[in-house]
Amino acid sequence: MALDQSFVGRTYPPTDPYEVGREKIREFAEAIGDTNPAYTDAEAAKALGHSDVIAPPTFVFAITFQAAGQVIEDPQLGLDYSRVVHGDQKFTYTRPVRSGDRLSVTSTIEAIKSMAGNDIIDIRGEVHDEAGEHVVTAVTKLVARAAKEA
Repeated sequence: MALDQSFVGRTYPPTDPYEVGREKIREFAEAIGDTNPAYTDAEAAKALGHSDVIAPPTFVFAITFQAAGQVIEDPQLGLDYSRVVHGDQKFTYTRPVRSGDRLSVTSTIEAIKSMAGNDIIDIRGEVHDEAGEHVVTAVTKLVARAAKEA
């Protein structure tokens, strides 16, 4: 059953702030194998003009995908998460994520399409810091695969 097009444009409440820590950034950079010293060495980051270590660009996926859970779990939307695969991810930055940031995410359903029985949903996550300044926009594309006919 196709997802309801009337949900396009629906915005969910902002998440509680997520505090970005140096150790989380270091662990993430290590996990993805990125040895950029700006991710682990405050002095290296400061030499590049940052106030503290910065996070790799994909770091925010963890918090934006968690925020998208509000959409995924919305019973009115009716998305069958057991059939969902991650289709795509895009980030548009205003500035890098830094250690010490307290970030909140507001999720909006940007698009819903049906193709070959699959539902495709784009969720835009607007990430702002504690001062309300925009940091990054993340767009997550999820594909709910069609149910197999018996």
